[in-house]
Amino acid sequence: MTPLERWLAVLGRRKPDRVPMDYWGTEEATRNLMRHLGCRTRREMLRKLRVDYEVRLRPRYVGPKLPRMTDEFGRRFRKVDYGTGSYRECVHFPLAEFRSVAEIERGYVWPSPDWWDYSGLAARLRGHEDHPIRGGGSEPFLIYKELRGQEQAFVDLIESPEIARYCLGKLFDLAYEDTVRTFERLPGRVHISYIAEDMGGQTDLMISVRHIREFLLPGMKRMIDLVHSAGAYVFHHNDGSCWRIIPDMIELGIDLLNPLQWRCPGMERERLKKEFGAKVVLHGGMDNQYTLPFGTVEDVRREVEDNLRILGEGGGYILAPCHNIQANTPPENVVAMYQAALEMGRT
Repeated sequence: MTPLERWLAVLGRRKPDRVPMDYWGTEEATRNLMRHLGCRTRREMLRKLRVDYEVRLRPRYVGPKLPRMTDEFGRRFRKVDYGTGSYRECVHFPLAEFRSVAEIERGYVWPSPDWWDYSGLAARLRGHEDHPIRGGGSEPFLIYKELRGQEQAFVDLIESPEIARYCLGKLFDLAYEDTVRTFERLPGRVHISYIAEDMGGQTDLMISVRHIREFLLPGMKRMIDLVHSAGAYVFHHNDGSCWRIIPDMIELGIDLLNPLQWRCPGMERERLKKEFGAKVVLHGGMDNQYTLPFGTVEDVRREVEDNLRILGEGGGYILAPCHNIQANTPPENVVAMYQAALEMGRT
């Protein structure tokens, strides 16, 4: 089977020739792995490992010229070095000082869907016809936290709900139009869309179930219905211990749940498979907080075997790391993960 055929078989609850494998990693971790394997490009590396990777499409930004390290929302970033790599940290929250919806409407310009050019999407598919294509989607609270400030965004849900509702509505509207335009440019050629939100922390939800239902689920339902109307599947990313909201997400219509941080309370693999495995495809499960960065090659192989046995029982599983592989992860462990999955994942 091709990578696309494997993904579609699993999503359609059919039997693939083997369990599909996906890859998530930081730029630094990817470069380390490329050097280890003697590959010049990410694509060459993934093909050498026989990863069934997704191809992620984004339109080209053609809007107003942006200052350095500033994005279309007015967020400013700085580069933070953590020793083995770097990340972008938001240091300017453009809506932090506003106290009402009226003030935001007077003093802030929301990005327009016309600031992006979708005409080149089809050309970027060439050479990737055998892989699943991911396009469109939404993750508005992630953006909202960097418009208002991390702490204030959570406080708004209780003390300034009208601001949260207004801003999240604007962000959902932008994501919806982006997804519509992507589907229009690529009719029938987008297979999955990323409808995400990081609701879980290391031990429990970071937002109450009541507030998730009030502020996020209506917009997510609208996005999910749009994706399904285009014949695509909904890839739902939700970090950490998010088990208390998973039934709601399944009821909304998600097709795939990621990343399965099974060391978090309530996210035990046996429980996820038993309670949700018949209703949603499980994606991820390879621990990248302990096993991949700090385990031995044998630890990694043992976890692959456990994941295939538990999460892969009866199908409905795509093996991948629990979020981005970090730069401190030995390349040998990453190679061992995919080699073990190839050896043990035949169905």
